[in-house]
Amino acid sequence: MINRVLIRLKIIQIVYAYYQNGSKNLDSAEKELFFSLSKAYDLYNYLLMLMVALTTYAQKRIDVAKAKLAPTAEELYPNMKFVENKFVSQLEVNKQLMDFAANQKRSWANDEDFVKGLYDKIIVSDIYKEYMASSDKSYEADRELWRKLYKAFIFNNEELDILLEDQSLYWNDDKEIVDTFVLKTIKRFEEKNGANQTLLPEFKDEEDQEFARRLFRRAILNCDYYRHLISENTRNWDLERVAFMDVVIMQCALAEILSFPNIPVSVSLNEYVEIAKVYSTIKSGSFVNGTLDGIVNQLKKEGKLAKN
Repeated sequence: MINRVLIRLKIIQIVYAYYQNGSKNLDSAEKELFFSLSKAYDLYNYLLMLMVALTTYAQKRIDVAKAKLAPTAEELYPNMKFVENKFVSQLEVNKQLMDFAANQKRSWANDEDFVKGLYDKIIVSDIYKEYMASSDKSYEADRELWRKLYKAFIFNNEELDILLEDQSLYWNDDKEIVDTFVLKTIKRFEEKNGANQTLLPEFKDEEDQEFARRLFRRAILNCDYYRHLISENTRNWDLERVAFMDVVIMQCALAEILSFPNIPVSVSLNEYVEIAKVYSTIKSGSFVNGTLDGIVNQLKKEGKLAKN
C-alpha cells in the first residue's frame, strides 16, 4: 500500500526533524521513518473500519427505534438494505482487518459522535436515497455504493482530518494519499473471496522498502555534497535565507537523482517540486524546480550524471 509518493514525503519529514531535533542519531531516525510508515498503514486499516462502524451504527439506530414503546410501522419494518450491504458484510469479517482491530486499543466506538454526524449526512444524500430505492440487490451495487459514499463524505472531510490528527500526529499529512488506497481496495474486493479477500500489503515489495532505507541514508550521509551543489546554484541567495524545508526537499531530491539510476530525472524532479508546492512556501515550487534543474544541468556537463 505504501507507495513511493508517501515514502518520499515521510523521508522529508524525518530528515527535517533529524536536523531540527539535533539528535543526529541516524539509526534512531531510520527507525522513526519506518514507524511513521507503519502508522500510515494503520490509518489505511482504520479508515476501512469506518465503513463497518457506520453500518454498525445504522443497525443500532434501527434496534433503538424498534424498542420504542410505540414504534411506527416504518420503525418496525425498516428498509434493511444499507445494514445488510454485502460489501460491508464481507469487510466486517475480513481476516486481516479483524486481526488489525483485535490489536488496537482504539476503535470508532470511541468517536460515536463523529460516526453519528457522518451517518446523518449520508442518509439525507441522493447517493443513499437512490441506493435504498433501487431494486438492484447485487454485490456490485453494494460495493459501488461505498465507493461513492467514501468519495463524497470521507475523502475530503475536514472534521475527520482534525479528528485523526488529534489521534496521531503521524496521520497529519497521510490521509489524502491513504484515501486513494482505500478507494482502490473497495474496487478490488470480490464477493467470491469472502473473508479471505486480501487487503493491500504494507509495502508493494522489498524493493520499495529498500528504496526508503537507501534514500533516507543517502540524504543524510551525503548532506554536505548536496548542500554544496545547492549553494553553488543559489549564488544570489545566502543559503541561510533559503527556507530550511526547501533545502531538505532539494537534499532528498538530489539523493534520489544521484542514487537511483533507474528512476528518470524528470520523475524525481516532478515529485519533489510537487511536495515543495504543498509543504513549503508559496514560491517554493518554482524555486526548487529552478535550482534542481540548474544542478542537474551542471552535473550532466561535468559527466557526473548520465541518466535522462
